[in-house]
Amino acid sequence: MSTSQSQQHQDSIADLERRIAALQAAEFQPLREPYRVPTQSHPRQFLDRNGVPLYRVDERNGDSHSTISADSPYESSSVPASTTTFTHPFAARRASAAQHTPASSTGYRAPSSENDADSISGGRTLFERYNETVQTPRKSLIGNGLRKEDHKMKGVDDYAEPFINFMTENPTIWHAISYWENKLEKAGYKRLSERDSWSDELEAGGKYYVTRNGTSMVAFAVGGKYKSGNGIAMAAAHSDSLTARLKPVSTKRNKAGYIQLGVAPYAGGLNETWWDRDLGIGGRVLLKDEDTGAISQKLVKLGWPIARIPTLAPHFGVGMTGAQNKETQLVPIIGIDNSDIGATSTSNEEAPIHTLGSESAFIATQPPRLVSLIANELGIKSHSSILNWELELFDTQPACLGGLDREFIFAGRIDDKVCSWSTIEALLTSTSSPAFSDSTTISLAALFDDEEIGSLLRQGARGNFLPGTIERIVESFTPKGTFSPNILSQTYANSFLVSFDVTHAANPNFLEKYLDSHAPRLNVGLSIEADSNGHTTTDAVSTAIMHRLAEKYGEKLQVFMIRNDSRSGGTVGPMLSAAMGVRAIDVGVPQLSMHSIRATIGRKDPGLAVRMLTGVYEGWGEVDSEFREGNGW
Repeated sequence: MSTSQSQQHQDSIADLERRIAALQAAEFQPLREPYRVPTQSHPRQFLDRNGVPLYRVDERNGDSHSTISADSPYESSSVPASTTTFTHPFAARRASAAQHTPASSTGYRAPSSENDADSISGGRTLFERYNETVQTPRKSLIGNGLRKEDHKMKGVDDYAEPFINFMTENPTIWHAISYWENKLEKAGYKRLSERDSWSDELEAGGKYYVTRNGTSMVAFAVGGKYKSGNGIAMAAAHSDSLTARLKPVSTKRNKAGYIQLGVAPYAGGLNETWWDRDLGIGGRVLLKDEDTGAISQKLVKLGWPIARIPTLAPHFGVGMTGAQNKETQLVPIIGIDNSDIGATSTSNEEAPIHTLGSESAFIATQPPRLVSLIANELGIKSHSSILNWELELFDTQPACLGGLDREFIFAGRIDDKVCSWSTIEALLTSTSSPAFSDSTTISLAALFDDEEIGSLLRQGARGNFLPGTIERIVESFTPKGTFSPNILSQTYANSFLVSFDVTHAANPNFLEKYLDSHAPRLNVGLSIEADSNGHTTTDAVSTAIMHRLAEKYGEKLQVFMIRNDSRSGGTVGPMLSAAMGVRAIDVGVPQLSMHSIRATIGRKDPGLAVRMLTGVYEGWGEVDSEFREGNGW
């Protein structure tokens, strides 16, 4: 290596060290795990590109503790001891290069002893600090940072980083709901069960939440001066996103040495944006305790790239942008198995299927290596305790800021996680205010599964989850023996619903597809969604209500309407408004690339959404009184 190359090399490393120090000083939360290959000898051991152990994470008392692998070849070096320790996959090469640099230059070497490693940052090398700061996750965002939140209103930019962290940490619907459950409980919300009676549970000033199927949630806080028949300020979003889910029998015969995975598109998943993406696997696993017989669920997140749907090279003359067969041509590969190669086989023959357990066992229908990997990840000793699972694919690329001034947020699953996340944040902010003790209304947030596929399941918005929950709330505050449809209808008449789903932002490359003055921009404010054919709930009354609330709290609103020659999507708004008879409006966060595996919103947009919805929760009662004094509506 020449002197100039060596100097450039050292400058690059010094720049990396400065960046790491800046991240640590800013108390950045980690975004993702490093790409890793779990091994049988150690499930959290990291390998280099040649399969040589480099680095591993030991769990001690629930905390991540980093150690250098004992069999790593990068632990010895003859570089002078004055150089700085840097344990990195290419540390050996850097150490070798450092030997040829002037003595005054700052070199980098791998630790030659345990004492060397302990001499820097309390025993953590620069590479270890890098992983802890940027890549290796803590136990979860659920357990870190939530305890310190005061849920006071922040500046619009202050919501971007928490939202990004949430998106990266919670890639599936089950992880997202679990995250919100923990967050609500830390904020003083009490869990309710649909199986139990609520008559003696609810009280004025109380905060509660209830879930259904582990994928839908209703959270609500009762104002300190609430009385039966008073109104409810509601916001409803959907918790599901486009994805691909494992089939009930996901095992497939190997082809050409590849282990493939049987998946099915959920809604519009497995579209052309899913080609050549690094896909992880996550979801919930149902387990039976061998001693007690109790059945429970555990969440699993294999957050490193496992699956990939490979494109066909253009040399074969087949375009990848047209309609491809989702059953035969969008099948992920998850591993390599060339054990079928033999004297009687050809390279492209389908290999026989190998399974675990008896033919009647669920695990016999799933790829054996995937079963073993998940069992190892969850600490399951007996594979037979796995009764079933619901797993899906997700893009492992972390959510991040982008743009010249980092004014964008790039992430997967923005539809509709951004609205769901903002709804819960707004509920927590508004109900943590001292003024809530004087509120005469109920503030409620509802997150529904299955919106992307029609909302027809029991956890969907067409089910009885929200109307049934409201009925039980009202009944709990009504004197015994006096509850009737009359008081329930009165409640609905005094209520307001914000149907909260993403909408389309103006795409500068296709402005001809948008109506003039109906093309929302990023980082400006929420967009009212209008549709003359009833695909949204927006009308003149609800629009006037929303504008009055925005005016009251100093927020801006935009408007979107689809062109007459384009088709419009739907939301949960019409079905909920029709079922309950409440006044309602559809608003949303503008986004680019809707239904792509990765989309774009503005950095300010999560914060703008939280502020506007907080205004709805806090100001609905006063604004409603203005309309009551008029025509009543």
